[in-house]
Amino acid sequence: MGKVAIICNGSENCNLYPAFIMGSAAAAAGDDVVIFFTPGGVPALKPGYLESITAKGMPDMKDLLEGVMALGGKLILCELGLEVHDVTVEDLRDDLEIGGATSFMADIKDAKTTFSF
Repeated sequence: MGKVAIICNGSENCNLYPAFIMGSAAAAAGDDVVIFFTPGGVPALKPGYLESITAKGMPDMKDLLEGVMALGGKLILCELGLEVHDVTVEDLRDDLEIGGATSFMADIKDAKTTFSF
């Protein structure tokens, strides 16, 4: 299949749910999924944060996350987020990669679809 790039610009439900709903749908369809978090997404990348999110009428975020990851999806945080939020890699999820915008652009150059939330 193809590759789907998703940019998550924040840590609120209005950023996270669309990113993970579209990501899990793309992964289930056989696409490679890359979710890139801008510095605004740092709070959501602390251990346990995503798994604790709930919203009336929305899918379980824990299930969406597990689906994306089980099907080979990647979560990447823009390296600028570390300094902006004064956090270290050790403060964040274990299943997260740290990368710059340049490496993200190189990684998604063959993406057939790109979303930004």
